[in-house]
Amino acid sequence: MTDSDALGWRSVADLIGDHPNAPVALIGAGLNERSLTPGRCDLGPKAFRAVLPRFSTYDVETGRELSGRVHEAGDVPLKALSPADAFEPVRAAVAAQAPRALTVMIGGNNAITRPGVHGLGLERTGLLTLDAHFDLRDTDQGLTNGNPVQALLEDGLDGRRISQIGLAPFANTRRGHEKAKAAGISVRAARECREQELAVVAAQELERLSGLCDVIYVDFDIDVIDRSQWPASPGARPGGVSVQDFFEATRVIGAHAKVKAVDLTEYDPSLEVGDLGSLTAGRWFCELLAGFETR
Repeated sequence: MTDSDALGWRSVADLIGDHPNAPVALIGAGLNERSLTPGRCDLGPKAFRAVLPRFSTYDVETGRELSGRVHEAGDVPLKALSPADAFEPVRAAVAAQAPRALTVMIGGNNAITRPGVHGLGLERTGLLTLDAHFDLRDTDQGLTNGNPVQALLEDGLDGRRISQIGLAPFANTRRGHEKAKAAGISVRAARECREQELAVVAAQELERLSGLCDVIYVDFDIDVIDRSQWPASPGARPGGVSVQDFFEATRVIGAHAKVKAVDLTEYDPSLEVGDLGSLTAGRWFCELLAGFETR
């Protein structure tokens, strides 16, 4: 029995430990180099774990209790590594957990998404991104957090197996949009996600991808959230999706049987305002697990 159990408070942190047979694994991947918006995304995994004791396992809205164990797979050592040098360590970390039903990787900047997809196997995987940005910048100047989707296309990922939702106006270029359309990427902008509801759009794109691939990797670039509700990413903009819509979409995504791995990226604890960032990231994890436990 943990101290929290003795006090009548069982936290989400109590679910995480050395559980080799757990269906879910947690990986830290605090990559911070070659970011277009300098910050401290490397602090994300530590801040994320630190906030989890503040979350109960009980969901008062549904009357359900989180009970599944989560295997703590530790942090990938990425200090001072470029995205190119970080590729193999991150890919191998995800691949090592691939036999599980779900792998959760906490970033770190968005450059971890490319090796994460490769960890599942490029030829059988579809990609869903919740992101304000296309991440289709050219790779001629090297890999950054601004071009993981472009790099995946160049690696051979069929653009038809990519869905991007939540894209923000006045945060992308015409060239990026034209690249996405030419590649066959499904593009769903922020207004459509508000009008139809983000969870509905996510479900539609998961269904579309399910017909094209064996497994799905989801990149939760958390700067998709409106900046007034999420200040802890340098790329977050006013007018993004609401945090409640983000949580509801997360639960839908967690419930989908083909979602095999997810990441949370662009979380920069150095930009915290009153623990808002960490509490949002922690609630996201709770919603993900709640969805997963309905599979």
